Amino acid sequence: MYSDLLPYDILKDDLSEFRGSEPVFVTFGETMVRDTPADEHRLEMTRQTHISLAGSELTLCMTLARFGIPSGYITRVPDNPYGWMVRDIARSQGVVTRYFAWAPKTEPIGRYLYELGRTPRKSMGWYQRMFSAASRLGPGMVDWGNALADCRLFHTSGITFGLAYHSGYKKNYLLEAFTEALAVKPSDCLVGIDFNYRATLWSPEQCTRVMTPLVKEYADILITTIEDMAALYGFGCGQYSAEQIDKGEMEALTDSDLKSFATQVGKYFNTRVVAITIRYPDSFEQHRWETAVMDDQGNFFRSPSVKRIVLLDRLGGGDTWNGGFYYGLLTAGIGKDGIAKGIMVGDAASRIKQTLMFDLPIVTKAEIQALMLAEAKGGGKRVVR
Repeated sequence: MYSDLLPYDILKDDLSEFRGSEPVFVTFGETMVRDTPADEHRLEMTRQTHISLAGSELTLCMTLARFGIPSGYITRVPDNPYGWMVRDIARSQGVVTRYFAWAPKTEPIGRYLYELGRTPRKSMGWYQRMFSAASRLGPGMVDWGNALADCRLFHTSGITFGLAYHSGYKKNYLLEAFTEALAVKPSDCLVGIDFNYRATLWSPEQCTRVMTPLVKEYADILITTIEDMAALYGFGCGQYSAEQIDKGEMEALTDSDLKSFATQVGKYFNTRVVAITIRYPDSFEQHRWETAVMDDQGNFFRSPSVKRIVLLDRLGGGDTWNGGFYYGLLTAGIGKDGIAKGIMVGDAASRIKQTLMFDLPIVTKAEIQALMLAEAKGGGKRVVR
């Protein structure tokens, strides 16, 4: 029963072991300024835009900081009002920003132009990330020894390493910074990577050339999608071949399908944990969502059911799930309990976030707990007053 899977009262989690320390969770990458039409017009016609922040790593870091986990974010931003905005918003949510690298004020910040769709028109996004300040975060710019002094989980995404190819650099600054960080991280600090392939940043060949050895050598935890692994590595998912997955012919998934997929990915990349996020887009306005995780000891857990989401803005949903999942691992450990807790918290957090506008996860632990309990009891439709 669903209710049997709720031993977790995250409002009563004892986080005292984390207090007073340097960040126990650290991530790095790029934050973009997002432009979204404020008048529901097309981007080419709008004269009013909402300015917000977007980016995988900041969204994830904010999720954990709001849940009470000391979290630090590392990036490089220009010393101008947009750079200050990234710092100030991160700080306002409890994120440690003192290890930011600061670029000259004339360097650009990455931008994301985003137009919300409505069925049948798709949402559209345009990156403007070439030569951004964050894409030039290289070795020697961050005091990694202090930044990672108490770190238990260090995270980044494939998006980060694609920026060099997007800009046409001869060297990958962020990759060099990442390997510099790994050389000084505590020996018991886990490394998590969200594969997060973006075709607008780099080609499949460029991506696999960088990501395959990186994940194999360093990642303890790999977060990915079935579609990325099928397209880039030809991995099937149980009864579904990579070709069927690419064509969108994947339908209901059994536990056996997901276990087969996770085992294949875990063995190929030599990771301790494989986490899979699965989105079923029925229309722009409504998606279905589930996740599954398996570790190298055979512990497997899957969302108790596929849940519907009435969307407002899907962006940041996967990253918010990552934060909830990591919360489970950090508070209950890698293993059966941590995996199950991470899925339960991550699913609830992600689904709430996707009903909110813009990327950043302004979600509370109380909301997450209430959603899990309400669904366990078959309720949760009344207005809170």
